[in-house]
Amino acid sequence: MSATETTPEPTASAPAHHGPSPREYVQIALALAVLTALEISTYVVDFGPLAIPMLIGLMTIKFVMVANFFMHLKFDNAMYSRMLYGGLGLAISLYAVTLTVMLFASAPAL
Repeated sequence: MSATETTPEPTASAPAHHGPSPREYVQIALALAVLTALEISTYVVDFGPLAIPMLIGLMTIKFVMVANFFMHLKFDNAMYSRMLYGGLGLAISLYAVTLTVMLFASAPAL
């Protein structure tokens, strides 16, 4: 291609490249596998009081990676991301409230 030629505009029959390359998909899958291995390690290694915050953090990171790349939210309208991440925030908040209530409900009475 010479310097004077331009790249053709995407048409209905040939859409623009939208999303990660196959190599990036493999890298993302490997990263998700490592994060999943860390989550599974909490059953073998005792992390003590750090186990639940670590699991919530790993879950959030995995959720964002899957939503951004496999669901293509990174390349879509920002409204979709706000809706999905708002739901994630509500789910984590509900889990935190439930966990707190269960913690106090199981505490011995004074």
